[in-house]
Amino acid sequence: MKKILLSAVALLMLFSCQNETTEVAPEANAIAQRGCASQEVLEAQMKNDPTLALRMNEIEAFTQKAMLTGRLVNGKVEIPVVVNVLYKTAAENITDAQIQSQIDVLNADFNATNSDFSSTPALFSGVAANVGITFVLETVNRKSTTKTSWGTRDAMKKTKQGGLDPTSPTTKLNMWACTIGGGILGYAQFPGGSTTTDGVVIDSKYFGLSGSGAFPYNLGRTATHEVGHWMNLRHIWGDATCGSDLVSDTPTHNTANYGVPAYPHYSTCTGTPVEMTMNYMDYTDDRGMYMFSNGQKSRMAAIFVSGGARAGFGI
Repeated sequence: MKKILLSAVALLMLFSCQNETTEVAPEANAIAQRGCASQEVLEAQMKNDPTLALRMNEIEAFTQKAMLTGRLVNGKVEIPVVVNVLYKTAAENITDAQIQSQIDVLNADFNATNSDFSSTPALFSGVAANVGITFVLETVNRKSTTKTSWGTRDAMKKTKQGGLDPTSPTTKLNMWACTIGGGILGYAQFPGGSTTTDGVVIDSKYFGLSGSGAFPYNLGRTATHEVGHWMNLRHIWGDATCGSDLVSDTPTHNTANYGVPAYPHYSTCTGTPVEMTMNYMDYTDDRGMYMFSNGQKSRMAAIFVSGGARAGFGI
């Protein structure tokens, strides 16, 4: 298990990459590997707003202090959810039942009641977490559009650009279901970003229990992964070779894993640990991911306490 090395310099280095994220065309064929654009979107936001890195450093310092002092939520966190559906085709106008299936998946995954949680290997059973956060569908907003894809520059979150503005983003989790394109299944905004773009975007083909046509991303785990980012979780490989996800009880990964790796899958990083490929913050297929760790749970809990980045959701 890795140790966390935190400093303002290290965090600024982590957030310093500056890539421009452009609108992309919808894919013609099935997506071969999971694509999450959260890190790329973060880098683009930092390019446009240099103060974002400072805010995220402050959030990180608060998070680590809360985890060290045990200053975490001691009650149930319930998240109201607003789903914004943007559609051109009938298939994109996903049903209320499909939307509810996604809420059900989130509740199962964040409360360790998912049926595959019991598949957790003995090596990780001691750190496999019941995060204890629930989600309640509050509103579904629908809007017909002429767009064939939305890309990753937040246009779907802006009414003036043909999308839908977020509803009460400081007290509600906004999710947008639309065609993203370019092989991207979804992306999220980390804590610290603008409230005008806060929330999670999921391609409508991979929203909820979306059927065999979306295999192997048909079990709703794209949203679980992206909501993890929204709650301040990093990719498990730290978006760098043998990088850090700022969590102490997840093994160091070489890089992202795809498909459903055979267990045990060893890292070649220092200590050659067995990688936690079944963690929701890896890039495996939906059927290959089924757990958060206790360290991730503490990291998520820290953002909801008084003074935390998402304290407005109320404890």
